[in-house]
This record gives sequence, C-alpha cells and structure tokens, in this order.
Amino acid sequence: MGKVVKTESYLEMMKDSLDKKIELLKQIQEKNKEQYNILSVQLKDNEVDQEAFDKIVEEKSEIADELDVLNDGFTSLFDNLKNEINDNKERYKDQIIHMQGQIRDIMDLTNTIELQEHANKELADTFFSNERKKLKGVRNSSRASMNYYQNMNRSKVEESMFMDEKQ
Repeated sequence: MGKVVKTESYLEMMKDSLDKKIELLKQIQEKNKEQYNILSVQLKDNEVDQEAFDKIVEEKSEIADELDVLNDGFTSLFDNLKNEINDNKERYKDQIIHMQGQIRDIMDLTNTIELQEHANKELADTFFSNERKKLKGVRNSSRASMNYYQNMNRSKVEESMFMDEKQ
C-alpha cells in the first residue's frame, strides 16, 4: 500500500507542477502583450522605451528559468513513476485524464505564445528596419555635408591661389 500512496503523492506533485507551468505561461502571455504594446507605440511614435522593453525581456527570462526547473522536476517524477503508471493505468485513470487536460492547456498556451512571439518579432524587425533607414539617411546626409564642406574648403584654396597669382 505504501507504493500506491507514494505514487499518488508524486502524481499530485506532477499535477501541481503542471498548474504552476500553466500560470507561468499565462505570465509570459501577459509579458508578450506588454511587449507588443511597447513595440506598437515605438512604430507609431518613433520613440523607444528601451528600459521598459529590456525589463520585460528580463522578466520573461526569469519565468523561462522557472519553467526549466519545473520541466526538469516533472520529467524526473515521471521517469520514477512511468512503470508504475503503465502497469496500473486503471488505478490512476482520473489523475492521468486530469494531467492530459493540463497538458492540452499547456500546448494551447505554448502555441499562443509562439504566435505572440512571432508578431512581436515582426514588429521589432519593422522598427529596427526603419531605424536603419533613418541612420542610413543621417549617414548619407553627414557624408553630403562633409563633401560640401571639403569642396568649399578646396574652392577657397583654389580662390586664394588664383588671387595670389594675379598679384
């Protein structure tokens, strides 16, 4: 009977781990929405809130680290229980069905997050492309100004040489 209690306890820990993963994925979804809003404003106003953007990236990174820990723990528990669960599927049927539902929710959230990340990447690419064009324009303008300045200086030198020769 001790093995069943231990297995049920591990299954509860796995379900709790999946619940925590769902909550963390929802947090990433919210962070993606915040990123999207920042990028949208940047495109509209041509103004970068780099600090807010970096903060969100940092927060998402911390959440991803938590997800990695949860995944490792879940995998470790599952590896320990795999044979017991397979040998006694009927006994653990309700827990298995519940976890399958959680895993479906996780997959849905993961797909939504991937779509959000793709949309954010496209916005960021557009923003940075616009910024590169602006920089290229500034560079071309600087180059034109420098050429003008050099030509003006050269013409002054030629003018002064012409004046010297006349005298």
